[in-house]
Amino acid sequence: MQIKVVLCVLGGSWLSARNKFIPPSKQTFNPSSIHYLLTFPITFPTIISMLTGGGDTAERNRNAADEVSRIIEQTKELQESAASLLLRTSEEEASLRQRALALRSNIKMLRSFIASSLKKKANLDLNNAQKMVEELNRVSYTLSEGDAAAFLPCKSHGRFLRMFLGPINVRANRKNVQLKVKEEYNNFRDRTSFLFLAFPSILLILRSWMWNGCFPAFPVHLYQAWLLFLYAGLSFRENILRVNGSDIRPWWIYHHYCAMTMALISLTWEIEKQPDCAEKQKGIQLFLKWAVMQGVAMLVQNRYQRQRLYTRIALGKARRMDVVWGETAGVEGQLWLLCPMLFVLQVFEAYVGVLLLKTAVEWQVVTCGVLLITMAVGNFANTVETLLSKSRFKAKIKKGREVI
Repeated sequence: MQIKVVLCVLGGSWLSARNKFIPPSKQTFNPSSIHYLLTFPITFPTIISMLTGGGDTAERNRNAADEVSRIIEQTKELQESAASLLLRTSEEEASLRQRALALRSNIKMLRSFIASSLKKKANLDLNNAQKMVEELNRVSYTLSEGDAAAFLPCKSHGRFLRMFLGPINVRANRKNVQLKVKEEYNNFRDRTSFLFLAFPSILLILRSWMWNGCFPAFPVHLYQAWLLFLYAGLSFRENILRVNGSDIRPWWIYHHYCAMTMALISLTWEIEKQPDCAEKQKGIQLFLKWAVMQGVAMLVQNRYQRQRLYTRIALGKARRMDVVWGETAGVEGQLWLLCPMLFVLQVFEAYVGVLLLKTAVEWQVVTCGVLLITMAVGNFANTVETLLSKSRFKAKIKKGREVI
């Protein structure tokens, strides 16, 4: 029976017409090549003959020993070539890193020089200064968003990543790999936002239809376990994105730490049952209603704000690694829709926290109440800060147009 076989022969090749091994000394191939791939019709007896050498026992042993020695030498040569390549690569990377740092330093110095010259009213034309600043901004954007960004210092990995992963570098050197990390983060948020809305909605519906107004412990704990998985996954992904150049506000990462801690503590929270089940579980019921509202807000953010983010990236006002979370950029009409919804969510979140503190009899309830109030206050402060920064940015643009 004839079959097609691909042979990878180290240091030599086989002549299929004679079934004879040709040593490297009698071949005319490039000595630097390590292997050849030969594809030809061959039979099983031929394979056995090729492996055994077709001669007596002493000759076969000698051929095998020669091949082992040859493979050892070629392995050493390969290791030396690989080590030399890695050394040259590391030296070139160090040189590129120094050049990138020098360029970034020069850009900062030129910006400060132009700004100080304008303040001192030196002999510097305003229009020319604005053009130079725009050019520097363009160059800085290219430096931070192009392939050269891999040679700039990255942000600290943070205690969270070091605690779970140890001293492992999660910085991707290639921009397409970084963008895949961002794409996976967006896909994770899209998948979980529907579950964030569906999970508490199903629990509230089943409470009214099947459970006679009283939550069983297992479904609630299952939901809290899913929240722990969600916020832990978001925390890991956002920390990795931040290391790879994403401009995520630190508060949103801390917010997920608080939510993750609250979900973990809630797993140890005993779910009260009859009698007076509805009164004892009022905090859980309000928390699930707040979660439904939060799920709606997440869907609105994913739909509207991400489209705006793509526009800002195309205009050079945002980086390709930036992501949408919290109250990030949106057009004026979207802010009129999102901001009232977010403020209502934050007030309701604080109300649930205060209610838990009033009905607190266990340390788990007290801790969850404090965490809810902390997250509500932090979210409110960041929402207000975002609106103020937008207002200042618009005023700056308006002032610049008036000067021109």
